[in-house]
Amino acid sequence: MTRENPLTHHEKLRYDYLLKNIHYLNEKEKREFDFLHAKLEGQKDSAEVFNPETKEQLLSDSGIDLPTYANRSRSSRRSSGAQLETKAKKPKKKRGFRFKRLFAWLGMLLLCVAVGMIVMFLKGFQSANPNSSNGSKDAKAAQVEVFNGQDTRDGVNILILGTDGRIGQNSSETRTDSVMVLNVSGKDKKLKLVSFMRDNLVYIDGYSQVINGQKQTDHKLNLAYELGEQEGKQGAEMVRKVLKDNFDLDIKYYALVDFQAFATAIDTLFPDGVTIDAQFSTLNGVPVTEATVGDDLHATETESPTQTIKVGKQQMNGSTLLNYARFRDDDEGDYGRTRRQQQVMTAVLQQIKDPTKLFTGSEALGKVFAMTSTNLPYTFLLTNGLSVLEGGQNGIERLTVPELGDWVDDFDVYGGQSLRVDQKAYQNKLAQMGFR
Repeated sequence: MTRENPLTHHEKLRYDYLLKNIHYLNEKEKREFDFLHAKLEGQKDSAEVFNPETKEQLLSDSGIDLPTYANRSRSSRRSSGAQLETKAKKPKKKRGFRFKRLFAWLGMLLLCVAVGMIVMFLKGFQSANPNSSNGSKDAKAAQVEVFNGQDTRDGVNILILGTDGRIGQNSSETRTDSVMVLNVSGKDKKLKLVSFMRDNLVYIDGYSQVINGQKQTDHKLNLAYELGEQEGKQGAEMVRKVLKDNFDLDIKYYALVDFQAFATAIDTLFPDGVTIDAQFSTLNGVPVTEATVGDDLHATETESPTQTIKVGKQQMNGSTLLNYARFRDDDEGDYGRTRRQQQVMTAVLQQIKDPTKLFTGSEALGKVFAMTSTNLPYTFLLTNGLSVLEGGQNGIERLTVPELGDWVDDFDVYGGQSLRVDQKAYQNKLAQMGFR
């Protein structure tokens, strides 16, 4: 009959270890080995050895200095396990410290990048100032106009005006070819773009009639900028008030872009051009494969040059992109032009994403910023620049006021053909999109 091993599990492990290293044991380990070996050979009663009350006496009588091999209860094992877990948590502190140090280095790196971008931005800004030592004599810094911007509930609304004049010259006879509002940094991290067709009939405070207490929408929207400029260079402010009065739209900032500033912005930010899929409507009911467009940037009082733009995907420089956006001689007329302007704006916002342009792009942006009349602060570009880029990639929601066919043909106070729309309905649409 096989005799039961008198050694406990831990004693057996210790015995095996000592046996394997028997030639290298010190005196204490030798005495320990002799004790375990004697117990294994039955020279001492195992029950007596492991009786808690007699063990200490037994070991004292034998003169052997041994570690205690206690039979641990389930609760003691749980307690030891808890101690092991506590000890195991210590390395996490080291990992946490390493992570903190890594984040600190990343923070320093981002700070250096931000400083570099600011330096390059200021360099570009100075290059567009003809009064600076290194400024270009061909550039003309724009003047910031009066603008009483208002906050909106979600994100920031920016009024973008495209004029047919040149910033810095007499603008009392200049009108806006495009009126857009861009919403950025909203909760849904999407960009929203709404275009207002220039022939919208609107109420202009101080100029439109009020009959029996009712404000009359009897002027075209694109007249608002001209009237504001005649009141002391407040064209952008007048457009802001008109959009608030008619569409209950709050706007914080504005950007006023003329022909030259637009072309310069595109060529500076996109040296290889902007990728765009050129599309035109029918012409007299016949589909077209190309269109002859006016070359507005190079037009003079005596010459009206043109260029031909083919349908399809292509790269456009600043001048060509401007001509494409302003074309309105197909069957869609002004609606087609408004749609192309939205297409151009969307393409630009979605293609400003190359991380290799952090520094060269900042310099270009500084130059464009100097040539564009705007009240956007420098800090806005730093704090919201990344969210704008992210929003462009998440998608751009677009709306045209009015949408195709959603108007009634009418005439303004001067007899010009205009568009009458349901302003209340579009106020609701703007609210649903997050503009209001």
